[in-house]
Amino acid sequence: MNFSGDAVGMVGALFALIPILLVALVLRWVRIIRVNSEIQIEQNKEIISLLKEMTKKN
Repeated sequence: MNFSGDAVGMVGALFALIPILLVALVLRWVRIIRVNSEIQIEQNKEIISLLKEMTKKN
């Protein structure tokens, strides 16, 4: 098999980009988890306040 320099360069560039893409995907994943956690914290605070109101009424 005879590979041209262009093909080898493209494969090399692809392997160089894989770690960068993986880091970008991990950072995006962490950001999504962080945002969802903040939303969940706010929802939990609201649930707690509603439960406290219910116990005061009873």
